Amino acid sequence: MIPEKQQVEGSVSSKLDDKKLANAIRALSMDAVEQAKSGHPGMPLGFADVATVLFKDFLKFSSKNPAWPDRDRFVLSAGHGSMLIYSLLYLTGYEDITLEDIKNFRQLGAKTAGHPEVEMLAGIETTTGPLGQGIANAVGMAFAEKLMAARFPDLVDHYTYAAVGDGCLMEGISQEAISFAGHHKLDKLIVLFDDNNICIDGEVGLTTSEDHIARFKACGWEAFRIDGHDHDEIRAAIAKAKESNKPTMIACKTTIAYGSPNKSGSSSSHGAPLGAEEIELTKQALDWPYGAFEVPEEVLAEWRKAGSRGDQAVADWQSKLDSNKGKAEFERLISGELPSSWSEALYEFKKQASQELKKVATRQSSGQVLEVLTKEIPELIGGSADLTGSNNTRSSHTGDITPGNYEGRYVYYGIREHAMGAMMNGMALHGGIIPYSGTFLVFSDYCKPAIRLAALMEQKVVYVFTHDSIGLGEDGPTHQPIEHLDALRLIPNLVVLRPCDTVETAECWELALTLQHKPVALSLTRQGLEQLVTEGSKRNNSANGGYVLRKEDNDHKATIVASGSEVELAVAAKQQLEAEGIGVRVVSMPAVTLFEQQGQAYIKGCLGDVPVVAVEASKSLSYNRFADKFIGMESFGASAKATDLYEHFGITTKRIINEVKELI
Repeated sequence: MIPEKQQVEGSVSSKLDDKKLANAIRALSMDAVEQAKSGHPGMPLGFADVATVLFKDFLKFSSKNPAWPDRDRFVLSAGHGSMLIYSLLYLTGYEDITLEDIKNFRQLGAKTAGHPEVEMLAGIETTTGPLGQGIANAVGMAFAEKLMAARFPDLVDHYTYAAVGDGCLMEGISQEAISFAGHHKLDKLIVLFDDNNICIDGEVGLTTSEDHIARFKACGWEAFRIDGHDHDEIRAAIAKAKESNKPTMIACKTTIAYGSPNKSGSSSSHGAPLGAEEIELTKQALDWPYGAFEVPEEVLAEWRKAGSRGDQAVADWQSKLDSNKGKAEFERLISGELPSSWSEALYEFKKQASQELKKVATRQSSGQVLEVLTKEIPELIGGSADLTGSNNTRSSHTGDITPGNYEGRYVYYGIREHAMGAMMNGMALHGGIIPYSGTFLVFSDYCKPAIRLAALMEQKVVYVFTHDSIGLGEDGPTHQPIEHLDALRLIPNLVVLRPCDTVETAECWELALTLQHKPVALSLTRQGLEQLVTEGSKRNNSANGGYVLRKEDNDHKATIVASGSEVELAVAAKQQLEAEGIGVRVVSMPAVTLFEQQGQAYIKGCLGDVPVVAVEASKSLSYNRFADKFIGMESFGASAKATDLYEHFGITTKRIINEVKELI
């Protein structure tokens, strides 16, 4: 144990008792929740001592340089305790947050939202609140640190800390994440568990009796328990964790709403204001004789010293960067700028693919595109949830990442779809990496909370979802996605792309890399599809969401809209109708949501002023806005050959022809 007066590396010598610094966090948190008349005061009050020691003595950061690439990351996985991080950011001197922001906690338009949101405030590393997401984000950040350090050992050397609660560890995603972290020996990951034995319904014993120390150790972690209110023990524990060659979990035994005479240790303090009378009593108990939102100058001065503790480290690091031969590449990666060579290479691929008139599953097309892209774009880090051969996500340019060896670019995530999605969010947030990964489309359900947060946080993350319809065949209805395309399309800011052939697949990958602030979900087939785009132009036809793939030969009577595997059915129907003198146009619709965002002139120019039949092997409402008739799925699928299934469920050229004739 470190004696109280002994200083750890990088700590700030304080003339004040650190308890007083912690009480500043408690006071601001109580006051803000009370003024908002909503919020979660219990966690900030209980965890303030751990946070104080971490930020004052260990965390490598500079409040003046919040985007410093080599800063330590602090993830508040228990995001309901948001006033903890807001108080810390204000106290340590982040310019982006003021006392007025604290006073406006949870109000419309305030930076200090109910749960931390990454785009709202400098110093927030990730959006948290849905429990378990934050700890998996932290694993992704720690993993990204390893990958970047392997390339830039002189420039990347930092820790990731995550504050988690009982709820985070109850969520199944936490087990997926800690299992991955232990397997990959992420020794610069330190989890600080707010072990207060309280959840919303009451004591944790109502719902679980597991031994978290044993659980983490079984996953390859260092794990031990301390008194979360003893600053000496906290210092010793974090120092010990930093010396470990494993990720470390420190169970900090705390009291929720610490200091509150009548509500500490009780679930009543979890998600409701303490009340004015109880706040007064709590401040008396904490020896905090100050008014609402009042922080004495000497306390604020000590906190500001902690906030500037890393200023010199930033300057030293900048000097190292300026003299580093990899400076230009490092800065390119951190900025998110793509290398100059990739677009020309992709164009050459499109040109060649447009001439090869053979059937190829779009999952295979995606693999071919990745051969091109991973050669040109070193920041593309791929992976799969134990479906590498099925998803075609591994290229010859992506060596394997294995425990202790981080020089490769391909991750075997294992059957951990939820953690995979959340870890990719952490990797993207860390910077320097564009993560992509694969699984079957039906299993997008397993990672949807992480997908939703990627969209909310506007992160560049790519999901390769294969086996995207009844066309996967004999694996049957458990594996055949029906409602999944619409479910994903309903997520704001997520772009869902369903290409019809190899050229469109290349265009969709181009969009995935060039669309700003939007994650992308690729919907790809198991079955082979005809090559329908027969020109490899530099123009990206898919960028507008939909475009005229085949113009009418006769007087325009109808338009057939289709996506993915059903486009070839639409083209076949057009050919037969044209033979009968019925002019039909085919619109390929790789991204219906992007199409809907185009102006009315463009939409009408594509569809025409004629009846529209839409075709997609899903149960979709996406086409209701402009289709007069939809041909798709109304039930779950079945186990059979793909050709038999399309016939059985009536998704056929013959039916398209009949529907067109009936409409006109």
